[in-house]
Amino acid sequence: MPTFDDTPIATAAAHASQVLTPGGAGRLPRPPRPRIMTIANQKGGVGKTTSAVNLAAGLALHGLGVLVIDLDPQGNASTALGIDHRQPGIASVYEMLLDDVSLREAIQQSPASENLYCVPSTLDLAGAEIELVSVVARESRLRNALDEDLLVELNIDYVLIDCPPSLGLLTVNAMVAAREVLIPIQCEYYALEGVGQLLRNIELVQAHLNKELHVSTILLTMYDGRTKLADQVAAEVRNHFGDKVLTTIIPRSVKVSEAPGFGMTIIEYDPGSRGSMSYLDAARELANRGAAEGALR
Repeated sequence: MPTFDDTPIATAAAHASQVLTPGGAGRLPRPPRPRIMTIANQKGGVGKTTSAVNLAAGLALHGLGVLVIDLDPQGNASTALGIDHRQPGIASVYEMLLDDVSLREAIQQSPASENLYCVPSTLDLAGAEIELVSVVARESRLRNALDEDLLVELNIDYVLIDCPPSLGLLTVNAMVAAREVLIPIQCEYYALEGVGQLLRNIELVQAHLNKELHVSTILLTMYDGRTKLADQVAAEVRNHFGDKVLTTIIPRSVKVSEAPGFGMTIIEYDPGSRGSMSYLDAARELANRGAAEGALR
């Protein structure tokens, strides 16, 4: 006869307890220098913002310092990290791009973790692409605003830049500021549609604006194990991108979708869920790969 310890609820509770126990998650290796990563895909609804905030929360839980830069005018990443980005007069990434405030003035600590920071976005950012057209060095505004001394002071190991679902000037700014690109690809039909254009844009930025930029990581999201299509798409992505694809796959989950509505990441909202455990695994894999690559340099 099965006991309570064998039930799905008990398993989830045990997972949640393990995640939330101070020190229970263990520490991950720090990269030799801050990893600045752009999370980009011009297709909407692929889990881009969801992946940005939950990977950030997973890395922070393991003792790493993380800064999320919300470069999407919708401000969903700011919401998920518990930042009230609708209050009047808030210093945001918009003012930072226009040199009205510094990174130090715009950065906020997330209530989710003492290791987790965010530069919030406001609706003002929607007009930034037009305003930046005539600005000198318009593609490098974000890179110039990143204060390396402040990143060192706050022990930031990862800077994750959440891009809007487009290939406009904001996304170009993110690519110029970063050294790595993480592309979330959903395990659904048309998954690779548009990725080719994104890769061409990355090559253009690499050739003309940022020679260090490269695609380092592919994350498979919205996996539905009940369908053969999900397995076919995952296999096709792995065949095309090889070892850049993380072993961890993020499952389709209602809980993951619900969490931002409460101003939380999935790791706060439901730490014992499949979605939470998957993002924790992805964060561990991301950090361990980065440390291994750094050791080879």
